[in-house]
Amino acid sequence: MPVLKANRSLRDLPPGARLRVLATDKASVADFQSYCRETGHALIAFTEASGVLSFVIRRRMNATPA
Repeated sequence: MPVLKANRSLRDLPPGARLRVLATDKASVADFQSYCRETGHALIAFTEASGVLSFVIRRRMNATPA
């Protein structure tokens, strides 16, 4: 579910903008890595603190919707 919500949010952002996503599902790490690889967005950081995963995604530079 976090990837789907992130995809919707990224569509509304200008190219190069950053989105921070918080999730608690450990599978989100692999999900976001795959999502970014497939869509051309960049997973520029992810951290975990107290069971909460934080992902920073940079929208791809071209204007084609994700």
